[in-house]
Amino acid sequence: MKNRDLILFLIASAFLGISQSIDSSVFNNFLNDTFDITVSQRTILEFPREFPGFLVVLVSGVLFALGDVRIASVANILAAVGMIGLGYMSKSFGVMMIWMTVYSMGQHLYLPVSNSIGMSLADKNNMGKILGRINGVNTAAFLVTSLATALLFRLVKVSYPIAYTVGALAFLASAILIFRMTPHKSKLTGKRLFLKKRYSLFYWLSILYGARKQIFITFGPWVLIKVFSQGVTTFAMLGFIVAGIGIFFKPLVGTMIDKKGERFVLAAEAILLIGVCMGYAVAGHLGFNAETALIITAACYILDQLLIAAGMARSTYLKKIALSPEDVSPTLSMGISLDHMVSMVVPWLGGLVWEAFGYEMVFALGAGIAVINLLLTRFIKVAEE
Repeated sequence: MKNRDLILFLIASAFLGISQSIDSSVFNNFLNDTFDITVSQRTILEFPREFPGFLVVLVSGVLFALGDVRIASVANILAAVGMIGLGYMSKSFGVMMIWMTVYSMGQHLYLPVSNSIGMSLADKNNMGKILGRINGVNTAAFLVTSLATALLFRLVKVSYPIAYTVGALAFLASAILIFRMTPHKSKLTGKRLFLKKRYSLFYWLSILYGARKQIFITFGPWVLIKVFSQGVTTFAMLGFIVAGIGIFFKPLVGTMIDKKGERFVLAAEAILLIGVCMGYAVAGHLGFNAETALIITAACYILDQLLIAAGMARSTYLKKIALSPEDVSPTLSMGISLDHMVSMVVPWLGGLVWEAFGYEMVFALGAGIAVINLLLTRFIKVAEE
């Protein structure tokens, strides 16, 4: 039964790769082309977009009795509805924000249960390998979709509604496949929403990830769009490159977690992120021509996207230190909520910094966050059993 569920989850992850590729390639240019928004408007938009992530611990608590598998299915249905709304019913900026929030709730509700499901399908000593395999399949689908999106937008000029329709159908396919998996209902312990001192390092790592992540989600693409005037085709091709490398990189990260441990992987991520941040900040000020500066910035974008895979190490770290299996999913959800508590504020502050000092200072501050993250990894300890 576990093998059957793993196969279903792998195929569902592939369909999610299709949806995620469309979102990554299209969303920022959709905003720019449809509503012609400014940097300030884009940063403000991150509050409603990230607010569902803050609420995920409450929503997942309400749905707790369904179990992780059913919650994952519901999450992908929500994402599909939101994506259709973005494509066909976003006649004004305000209405678009409503559909974006629905879509975002589906995305964020899925995040904690996806890792929980993946680890439940693995044995104690190969959690990283299984998570890496699931992410690798997801990335392969992301790669093919990114290439198709780049070609179609360049050759056929596909409309945004059509692109979002394809993404919504892929979300629905994923929801159906996950629904066919064996449901796992957790034992009700009477307290779904909690903070425990034992998991305090995990919470801090989640908070710092929220700050670092939001800098790149909001300002990384916006540098390419506003400073270097890049469009959908560029983001689709960057997604293609990320996915092509990620097919091998993500399983490698999973294997490194199993062999070298969570501390090694998360410390390496922090060190590389310092370099990425500084690359964003100085690429346009080292005497390079515009094309070379664009290539350096795009390389930073690619590396940042790849380093998201290190998030598997935070999940496996929590799994290994958990007092009981019932703690894992709610603690992952709490981590998502703490992450997004920060994510709602960072874009606004970053927007103010951008307007006052330029985008370079935003990424200099991001490097500072990565340094703090590196220092925290020194406290990661997992007892060998």
